[in-house]
Amino acid sequence: MARVIHTPLKSKLRAVYEEFKKDFITQVDDGTIIADSSAILSNKLLQFCNGAVYDEDGEVHHFHDEKLDTLEEIVRNSDSPILCAYSYKHDIPRLAKRFPKATFMSNDTDIVKRWNAGKIPLLFCHPASAGHGLNLQFGGNVVVWFGMTWSLELYQQFNYRLRRRGQLGDTVIIHHITIKDSIEDQLIKALNTKDITQQELLNTLRIEL
Repeated sequence: MARVIHTPLKSKLRAVYEEFKKDFITQVDDGTIIADSSAILSNKLLQFCNGAVYDEDGEVHHFHDEKLDTLEEIVRNSDSPILCAYSYKHDIPRLAKRFPKATFMSNDTDIVKRWNAGKIPLLFCHPASAGHGLNLQFGGNVVVWFGMTWSLELYQQFNYRLRRRGQLGDTVIIHHITIKDSIEDQLIKALNTKDITQQELLNTLRIEL
């Protein structure tokens, strides 16, 4: 069962998002963030939706915590351990601060064992770190996408970590936390279009900006 949770932006943040989308540039305290192409802009808009954006020097500029608030509500109301996908390195410190008892996936094989034993209530993982062959279906039945991925394959494979033989829940619940009326709506729609190819997905996002 898939669910999209539309998270609204406050009016000032909405204005920043729309200006960035239109002009390929946004102001920050100590300068500007510039997108040199529609592809770069698409990626920076996705970063903005998560709450922070990298500038050209790799510095992180924080804009909001709207998605963190939505995720906190999901975690509070969940009866099952949660496998949560994040997108960017700048997501990690903000997620760790908001959820200090959570676990982040690493090369430690004990994490998979503890997850499948139901001993990890909240496991954060980058989709590229939970690809083919990683069996996580015994530990929970709830997937949350805090940040979306460009990759159709990574999107599908991450969901399949729980949606596979041996799953103990009646159904796998997939929550997508998105910023309302943003590029993420286009991405979710494209990712869930039957038989879409990776190139078609990217073309859809670039055309509709």
